[in-house]
Amino acid sequence: MKFRLKNITSRRAFLIYVIVSILVTVTSVYILSNLITDLTEKSNDDLATRNFFKKQEFLSEEFSKFWEQEKRIEHVLKISSSANLENNLQLLSSLQANNKLVVNNWFQINDNAIHYGNNFISDEIKNDVKEFVLQNKNAKDLSLVLPQGKEWIWRIYFKLVSKNNTTIKYGYDINLRLLHSYISKIDKTASNYAFIFDKKGTCVYHPEIAFLGKNIFKISSFSPSDTIYSKKEDFSKRTTMSEFLKMDVVRFTTKMNIKNSNWFACVSIPKIYVDENVTLIKKYTTLIYSITTVMLLLIFYLFSYANRRAYREKGIVIKEKNKLLVENEKIIKEKALIQLQQLKEQINPHFLFNSLNSLYMLIGSDIKVAQKFTLNLSRIYRYLIDPPEKNIVLLKDELLFIEKYIFLQQTRFKEELFFSIEIENEAALSKHIPYLAFQIVVENAIKHNTATHESPLTTKILIQEDQVIISNNLQKKLNAEPSTKFGLNYLNSIYHYYAKIDFKTSEKDGYFVCFLPLISIHS
Repeated sequence: MKFRLKNITSRRAFLIYVIVSILVTVTSVYILSNLITDLTEKSNDDLATRNFFKKQEFLSEEFSKFWEQEKRIEHVLKISSSANLENNLQLLSSLQANNKLVVNNWFQINDNAIHYGNNFISDEIKNDVKEFVLQNKNAKDLSLVLPQGKEWIWRIYFKLVSKNNTTIKYGYDINLRLLHSYISKIDKTASNYAFIFDKKGTCVYHPEIAFLGKNIFKISSFSPSDTIYSKKEDFSKRTTMSEFLKMDVVRFTTKMNIKNSNWFACVSIPKIYVDENVTLIKKYTTLIYSITTVMLLLIFYLFSYANRRAYREKGIVIKEKNKLLVENEKIIKEKALIQLQQLKEQINPHFLFNSLNSLYMLIGSDIKVAQKFTLNLSRIYRYLIDPPEKNIVLLKDELLFIEKYIFLQQTRFKEELFFSIEIENEAALSKHIPYLAFQIVVENAIKHNTATHESPLTTKILIQEDQVIISNNLQKKLNAEPSTKFGLNYLNSIYHYYAKIDFKTSEKDGYFVCFLPLISIHS
């Protein structure tokens, strides 16, 4: 009876918990839906602003290209003498005349006769140019929008003076109708449109070619006040009716970054594009809210039905999972221990034989070195016969071991082997490294490379904060025994056990390099 009462009380508590969870979830989804809608509106607004800057940057770059002729003329003025200046300018002017957008160009040296870039310029235009140059003889840089017959042109004019007081007056006219066609073809920016006008409102560029030369303040809802904006943002923004699309647009206006132009760029983005995403998001969030409510009710019904069974099955699964994890960890550890034991059995006889042979030779020649050799050999074997339980040791212990091992090797080979140890970070000495890692890498270097007095084998051990790098120059033996890679496989197994993936070796630029990551054990 007690068990049943306790069970009923638990189920009631669970029922209350689920109902409260449903109410909280539904409320959260509703609030989140509104937040998503607000975020979408802000995102669309930011997207429209980015599209504006992209279009404005594109137009500024294209229009600024037409001022590059001034730099060319300036360069010609610097490198030309008085004898060849006219010919160089004529050549540069003729090359510019090949540009289909440039309908007229001319230059004047000092106050001499005016030269034209092509021979087909009419007398009417020549007279217009002469009058223009005369009226603006003191001007240095000009950028004007002018009518020329039935066309509108953008006239660029500048005056340059050399160090020897040679004066060049240069000007050229760009046909705005041809410029319109050119911009329309190369414009790959976002789906919006832009127009450019000067401070008087004269339209320099517009997707509607009929608007070229017209006063934008008269043919649209645009007003001079729209060109006034705060220095903080450097542009104005408002929603208005488009004179081109005949629909509401979000209109951005800013001053063009073009030399001596005093022009403004106006980028219009259809408001329907800005609003349609918000409307769609509202529709989707409402649908999500409705579906979530229904799904939660359904989940509540199913979950209450399968509650006890789920807990029972979950307990069984967790128990089996933990059992598998323990068995897997045991298998991995046993595999590493077996590899370590095999490695010891492989190293000890061969290493002991060579060491005893070297000791025999030393006893007859150098007693003190033989004594030190014997002491280091005994300490090495004490280290070898007492492996750690977890197959890792402190870096400082492995470093002491390899120093003794190196002493034995250098005693055997003398000037045929060179070793160096460099410690960049002392804190690394308190971290761990696989047992016998140094010995495996150093032994491999000696085993697979030749070492002579003329071409010694040089091995460097570099200790960094998170890894040890061991490198040696490659002098591979011609008749070397095939490598079993047993030692490297052992290291890879240890690092795999401790979830380290940075262990690697490489051969590059005549060096073999081994990267041994350090293992941090947290108590």
